[in-house]
Amino acid sequence: MVSVPITRFSSLGALKETSPKTVATTRQRLSPEVRERQIVDGAIAFFAEVGLSGQTRELALRLSVTQPLIYRYFPTKQDLIDRVYEEVFVGRWRAEWSDLISNRERSLRERLIEFYRIYARDVLTYDWIRIYMFAGLAGEDINRRYISLLEDQLLVPIVREVRAAARAPKPSEVPVKGLEIEAAWHIHAAIFYYFVRKHIYHAKTEPDLDAFIEDAVDRTLDGALAVTARAFPET
Repeated sequence: MVSVPITRFSSLGALKETSPKTVATTRQRLSPEVRERQIVDGAIAFFAEVGLSGQTRELALRLSVTQPLIYRYFPTKQDLIDRVYEEVFVGRWRAEWSDLISNRERSLRERLIEFYRIYARDVLTYDWIRIYMFAGLAGEDINRRYISLLEDQLLVPIVREVRAAARAPKPSEVPVKGLEIEAAWHIHAAIFYYFVRKHIYHAKTEPDLDAFIEDAVDRTLDGALAVTARAFPET
């Protein structure tokens, strides 16, 4: 490709030539940290819109950078997807939520309502829901990794607290059953699917999110408590 000098007028009206190299050096130079942040944020928005099959070539166009520049920071597309997973999924999980779920100075209902109000606001966003669904359809490992995190950090703790509230044996005394994990999933899925309808199907949802969360927790938790109490009638 032949470089063509750019001709501009000076303040005195005379012609002035500026080489492509001079123009390039006038562009804003970003630090590596800022540039990496730009790529990651752009990738999150891009994958949320088009799915994980979206090409880095298109991402580069949207960011007004070159494709080789993206690969300078993320040598493969999978490296970029892994970074998006860390940012969107792992990075939004808070360690203090474990203390919230296990704090028996408050009713389990209160704890779950507070947790899901925070979780809905900070985690179940447009980009999170859409990337999660796209990843599942693409067969990416993102969903399996996040499900494992949920079971370990949320679902098993909920089962433990349901057992305590129902005056049932501790998991250390009687191992947790698969159906108990499913019951914890029912509580979680009630909240999760609200945002699937909102961000994937663009369907009508209850406008009062706080009221919906309270209602969803009440309906699913009451069932879990009743079934757990019947499962251990001798306690």
